Amino acid sequence: MNEDVAAYSRDAIRQGSKSFAKAAMLFDPATRDSVMMLYAWCRHCDDVIDGQVLGHEQHALSVDEKRQRLAELQRETERVCDGYDSDIPAFAALAAVLRRHPIPRRCLFELLQGFELDAIEASFPTLDHTLRYCYHVAGVVGVMMAAIMGAQEEDTLHRASDLGIAFQLTNIARDVIDDLEVGRCYLPQSWLEHAGLKRESMHLPEHRATLHALAADLLTLAERYYDSAKTGMARLPWRCSWAIASALLIYRDIGLLLRAHGPAAWDARIAVSNRRKLWRLCHGSWLATRTRLTLRRTAAAPRMDLWTRPL
Repeated sequence: MNEDVAAYSRDAIRQGSKSFAKAAMLFDPATRDSVMMLYAWCRHCDDVIDGQVLGHEQHALSVDEKRQRLAELQRETERVCDGYDSDIPAFAALAAVLRRHPIPRRCLFELLQGFELDAIEASFPTLDHTLRYCYHVAGVVGVMMAAIMGAQEEDTLHRASDLGIAFQLTNIARDVIDDLEVGRCYLPQSWLEHAGLKRESMHLPEHRATLHALAADLLTLAERYYDSAKTGMARLPWRCSWAIASALLIYRDIGLLLRAHGPAAWDARIAVSNRRKLWRLCHGSWLATRTRLTLRRTAAAPRMDLWTRPL
């Protein structure tokens, strides 16, 4: 692997997702390189659409500007999928991943479809629309990551998608206020209407408690997806299982902090401390072992009533 591409990918995950970066250290070197390169491409595409740099310093873009950027991402992705090299580091990283692993082409474009929902500033009338969005921007990333780790069974890939959806539901809950400040809301419109909230006024301080209750409902739903994902990670190679278990625990802690601190949790950026992350890396080893042993003794619980994208 080109060292410049490797360095770019390591920097992307270190700055773009401090939570996942900790867990990624646990992968074997070859898997870690591929995971980081795929993450670098995903992060780049997200940043291009949002006008950000590694998830930060967002700049306002018009819908037309976002559409133009999306079209450029689609064209470059097509070129890389067709075997052409790219001078763009993120796409050079993607090309290296595709040479190593059988990632379905459709997965790449399903992710871009998710970014298109952001580009056109889509609305989310129902929970189904929110979950579909979660799949396109995160669940499909779980599927691609699982493919890197050697997963092939359909049920395992669905549970990898479940983990991505759980992560995104946690993201939405954490970022409700930040999203409102830039005119975005990923909570289902039907939930807002039931709670008596209107888009034009829901950002006001007097509605924080109601918004927090809705965010807590999303976190309750996320728990079902986290639980489903545990079965999938138990089928991965040991070090992959350990890394994914640790990532699950670290990211789930974001939701736990949001619940524990109530509406005041949004007064500052919710973050898991480094000390807590290190503890979760140890805890992840135990969780990975327990789930693997449990799966050997008993059949996996079925994925009951969870949103599913046909694979």
